[in-house]
Amino acid sequence: MSTRQPDTPIAPGDLEIKDAHLIFNRVWKDLEIEVGRANLHFPKELILLGGAPGAGKGTNTDFIRKVRGITARPIVISELLDSPEARKIKAGGGMVGDEEVLRLLLRELLKADYRDSTVLDGFPRTKVQVECLKMLYDQMIVLRREFSHTPDAHRFRQPTFHIMVLFVDEAESIARQLKRGQETLARNAEVRQSGVGELWEERSTDFDPELARNRYRTFKEKTYDALVSLKQIFHYHFINAQAPIEVVQRNIIRELEYQSSLELDPRTYDALRHLPLAAEIVQNARQELVNRLDGYQVEHPELLKAVVDFIHDKTMPIIKRYAVSGRAMINTEDAVFEKPLALAMLIDVFSERGFKASVDIHQQEIPERFDLTTGVIETRKKRVYRIMILFNGSTIRRG
Repeated sequence: MSTRQPDTPIAPGDLEIKDAHLIFNRVWKDLEIEVGRANLHFPKELILLGGAPGAGKGTNTDFIRKVRGITARPIVISELLDSPEARKIKAGGGMVGDEEVLRLLLRELLKADYRDSTVLDGFPRTKVQVECLKMLYDQMIVLRREFSHTPDAHRFRQPTFHIMVLFVDEAESIARQLKRGQETLARNAEVRQSGVGELWEERSTDFDPELARNRYRTFKEKTYDALVSLKQIFHYHFINAQAPIEVVQRNIIRELEYQSSLELDPRTYDALRHLPLAAEIVQNARQELVNRLDGYQVEHPELLKAVVDFIHDKTMPIIKRYAVSGRAMINTEDAVFEKPLALAMLIDVFSERGFKASVDIHQQEIPERFDLTTGVIETRKKRVYRIMILFNGSTIRRG
């Protein structure tokens, strides 16, 4: 009598992971053979941009590129799927599935234009693609370690992946899709009549509320979940895109602020980490300035008065004269500044009043007497304090 137990069913999630590994390994192996392992130079930074229909991906892509200083054009998966390679697959009766998407994408990422950074629009959209993205990151780390002590080490940098999701709710998404449809019809009618300009794509989902609703739900059920699943692995940025565009873009700037501990090579970060961030210094700067000024008044009242009198009597008339330009240069030999603390007071007083002040000290040797017997020229040292004052100039029209 057979005692064989029935096979344990494979969970759908496990099956997708298994498929992803098979797909990725095939594509990666082919890529190694095609270009060589030493030429697998992928971008250091990838910003994977996902968003609900109507959330403003097209509007904000160029803004994100500007914020991050990305010069390379964005990679849009829908455009890759309309490339000659993809059309060839479809013409041969093939289907552009996960494997073909990954193959097209990795080849594109290897182009020199994307060596530093790029925005990736439309990937990942499935759980298989999510797993492939994780494996790409892991392979980039392996390559980095492998080439770390070779002349090509600089080509295999610490990868940084950002997941950015622009989100609007269902009602807002449908409303924006339908509005876009009306704007497209009006635009295309004008182009056809005038013969000037290019026609915009007329999507069926932009004209039918039910199709627009289905498109949104597809995003929520597939793409959104795929992106959120990466939250624990990569930098994750959730942007409420229902706000006015200027608010959305302020939020994008805040989300993409510099994260040196995660982006820099660990050795580079270790060399810099003892230096404070500008934000840390600025945070308490005002209170520290107040404390210093109060300390001057308590401990050195006479010196503080001399500095304030100098500012009032000697510098303010000059500053007022240059009020339009917002910049004044003052040279002085005033003896009050022979005490180094007086210069610190000067800068702090100007700072408290809303000016930016800096001081350069120039020393000159001035001949005073010539000794006829020895031929020695005796000199005295002359100190000139050059004070630069910057401030917001007048708003009247200049020139």
